[in-house]
Amino acid sequence: MELIEILRSIRARDPARPTWAEALFCYAGVHALAFHRVANRLWRWRFRATARLVSHLGRFFTGIEIHPGATIGRRLFIDHGMGVVIGETAEIGDDVLIYHGVTLGGLSMQPGKRHPTIGDGVVIGAGAQVLGPITIGPGARIGANAVGGHSVSAGGTVVGIPARPPSFETMRPTVGYGITPGSNDPIGEELALLRAEVAELREEIARTSARRERVPGG
Repeated sequence: MELIEILRSIRARDPARPTWAEALFCYAGVHALAFHRVANRLWRWRFRATARLVSHLGRFFTGIEIHPGATIGRRLFIDHGMGVVIGETAEIGDDVLIYHGVTLGGLSMQPGKRHPTIGDGVVIGAGAQVLGPITIGPGARIGANAVGGHSVSAGGTVVGIPARPPSFETMRPTVGYGITPGSNDPIGEELALLRAEVAELREEIARTSARRERVPGG
């Protein structure tokens, strides 16, 4: 039974180790999926207005917006969930983990495939924006707050804005919120280098100005 699979998956993947009752009654992602299964079936039966109403009710009760046309595989775990948006032509594989604030959105106003395809076992961190008809390969990881409009290969990791592979091979973002303790932050390091360069330029300008003041007629 799919519900049992989802609850077992949550208990296995959530470090809070919820009880069965907690997973069933206290996880908005479970409720959002229940609403979506009903809405998706109505959508496929072409009861489009009713499907949208069910989807709207799901968003009202859970804070998670899943278009009834979206295709979602088994054991999706939407952790926390508030602010998640999944577009009409999005396709999500099995055993995917999505944190709050994630958008699987489109970049085109034209009909047709315009939302991402997410492979099995993908992890998408909090606040990430995955946009357009791109493919995120199985086992890939999208770092927290990343914004990406390009496909990611299987097992790949992307971080930042725009989303790209980390600068250091040893750096691995955590599944939901950023980088692992003690790891290098590529964005932070680039900013630190820029600050250091600006400080050096300011010192050089100050030294040049001081030399000019000491030279008569400078």
